[in-house]
Amino acid sequence: MSETTTELPVVVIGAGPAGLAAAAHLLDRGITPLVLEAGPLAGAAVREWAHVRLFSRWGELVDPAAEKLLAPTGWVKPAEDTYPTGGDWAERYLQPLADVLGERVRFGARVTGVSRTGRDRIVDADRDTQPFVVHIEHTNGREERVFARAVIDASGTWSTPSPAGASGLAALGEKAAADRIAYRVPDLKDPAVRARYAGKRTAVIGSGASAFTALAYLADLAKTDDGAGTKALWILRRGISGSTFGGGDADQLPARGALGLAAKTAVDAGYADAVTGFRTDAIERDADGRLVLVGEDGRRLDAVDEVIVLTGFRPDLTFLDELRLGLDERLQAPVALAPLIDPNQHSCGTVYPHGVNELSHPEKDVYLVGMKSYGRAPTFLAMTGYEQVRSIAAHLAGDQEAAERVELTLPETGVCGGAGLFDEPAAAEETGGGCCAAPATLTIGAPASSGGC
Repeated sequence: MSETTTELPVVVIGAGPAGLAAAAHLLDRGITPLVLEAGPLAGAAVREWAHVRLFSRWGELVDPAAEKLLAPTGWVKPAEDTYPTGGDWAERYLQPLADVLGERVRFGARVTGVSRTGRDRIVDADRDTQPFVVHIEHTNGREERVFARAVIDASGTWSTPSPAGASGLAALGEKAAADRIAYRVPDLKDPAVRARYAGKRTAVIGSGASAFTALAYLADLAKTDDGAGTKALWILRRGISGSTFGGGDADQLPARGALGLAAKTAVDAGYADAVTGFRTDAIERDADGRLVLVGEDGRRLDAVDEVIVLTGFRPDLTFLDELRLGLDERLQAPVALAPLIDPNQHSCGTVYPHGVNELSHPEKDVYLVGMKSYGRAPTFLAMTGYEQVRSIAAHLAGDQEAAERVELTLPETGVCGGAGLFDEPAAAEETGGGCCAAPATLTIGAPASSGGC
């Protein structure tokens, strides 16, 4: 890379937790960042689930380099053992951090393409010596391009939720039923949203932390006067085993364990009925306009009023099409990282800390970090993203020893064994979920979460 190129900024795509942490680490290393955020504020995606409480504590949600940058401004770190909502995280940490970064963060700047200057993805000649060119579209329609020495994509996966269809495609009729389908955990404190679900029968499709949250929220609604008659139908592609509800008291993030137990309580108390081994193939309307879920095996479930699809997210790779990415063919995660997080191989949800070596691609100096680095895999923690960007910043600064040094110990989930995404229901019920069966009762009053942090 030429001296001229090294003087260019590192473009960071996304002003969320990982993107802003990347900028802080780059600055700490004497490297100029330029953060491009499509939304109008820091943490734009986080603000869309502002009502959801995280299962990580404040002490696990503030990046050390970011805290160092914030300290001279008089910023006061929230109590480490408390749990913020998404709104708290955005307002009390992400926005102040963006404010400190100042003009290094540009809002309303959507990245529409990234390539090498004068080199499409086919051309080999002098490829690694050319700076990156990043195309941007501003909210007023103005187009711009900027040049960069490296690109860190921390744009997340929030904008691309997975569909209800078990094939990975939308179920037949899913698009036509869009007025009755949501792909996010509902904010039941919003009067209009509350009215949509109160007293209704709602199918919740999914088996992760977001589904647990929705089940717990609907159960709470059912206990209120205005929510009498609210009922959830929990649709699982797998069977129910000891590990279905997470690690419970064995989880080293107590609120994450409690989240699964809250969902179990909802089922045990009769506020939710579980349908196992159901892989959605079609969504139809009955004569009354209600929705009928049809499985691949031909099963037709009783009609529901609403459907909440919480089957995970997937990365938007369209604007990276001219780059040579090395992605796992299943997860769409970096090839070296994929075996560590592949739910086809294990369900522990605990991943060894990793950095620049696992996140590198055939295209030199481009990195996918944060939630986007996991592709379609679940169970991402903010702490993981902070360690990723610390390592990458060290590498870009030429400190390979620090880049390869592990500076993070991740909490255990309390769940181990029980691999696979396509278990037979009966087999799952017989396994007991490996070595960590969930306790039968909710033992701590920890907050629910969307499962991202």
